[in-house]
Amino acid sequence: MNKVILANIASAISSLSAGVAIVATRFIIHETNPISLAFFRYLIATICLFPILYLGLQKQRIATNHILPIIVLGVLLYTLFPWGFSAALKYTTASYGAIALATMPVFTLTIAYFFKKETLTKTKLFGVALAFLGVAIAVSDSWMGTALSKDNLLGILLMLGSASCAAIYSVFSRPLLKLYGPILFTAMAITAGMLVLSPIAHTVGTFTIIPTFSIMGWISLAFLGVIGGALQFTAYTWALNWLTPTRTAIYLTLTPISAIILAYPLLGENIALEVVAGLIIVLVAVFLLNRARTKDKDV
Repeated sequence: MNKVILANIASAISSLSAGVAIVATRFIIHETNPISLAFFRYLIATICLFPILYLGLQKQRIATNHILPIIVLGVLLYTLFPWGFSAALKYTTASYGAIALATMPVFTLTIAYFFKKETLTKTKLFGVALAFLGVAIAVSDSWMGTALSKDNLLGILLMLGSASCAAIYSVFSRPLLKLYGPILFTAMAITAGMLVLSPIAHTVGTFTIIPTFSIMGWISLAFLGVIGGALQFTAYTWALNWLTPTRTAIYLTLTPISAIILAYPLLGENIALEVVAGLIIVLVAVFLLNRARTKDKDV
């Protein structure tokens, strides 16, 4: 199968996994704090990817001048992003958080264009705007007519910060992941992010007591570490190896919609007509961006 097609599938899988991660985070976030949750999540992911990290470093030497960029990128996606993501869902609703997270393709396209990493076309602008509109429509039933409190505003700002961190990672990680391979690079970046997060987690008492999560909390944590950590970000980084940052990031607009759909069987929430309409609009945006791929200079 064409690797570009596989990359699109990988990006979609990653985004759908992120949608499940939102639901899983809602199950466990009130049993712990955002920093501890982020640490445990990526500790599990690091353990899962350790064999790849160990074998990869045995075969390939990391250039000295690449160590700091790998650490910085790891901190962006695996320290700052998960902390902001978890904290945002503690202060605001999933709907407001979903809209804020859906700005990531906007940040990605802007940063990539500004640093001349990607060409800017009318199709990309239209596709990104259409995808954002689809998310806004999908969650409109939950946020329209709802007063925007200070807590909601703080949560939105935290999620916007997380989206910008992920966008920077998407744009600037491509040269390194092409050099070291997406799987080894992901293992290195996740490990770096987890290690940097360790002393921060210590300050909030993460290591002073043994976690006492509920059964659903442990299941959620296991999912966040294995599927929502190791698998999700490996798939996303692998997609970045074959797609432009914007085309990879556009799939993340599926994340809040999949979270709403999954909330139906898991949380007993109804699926409104707006969700179906929003999903269709997002899929149209993804189709338009990929249909225009062959006409653009970048991939």
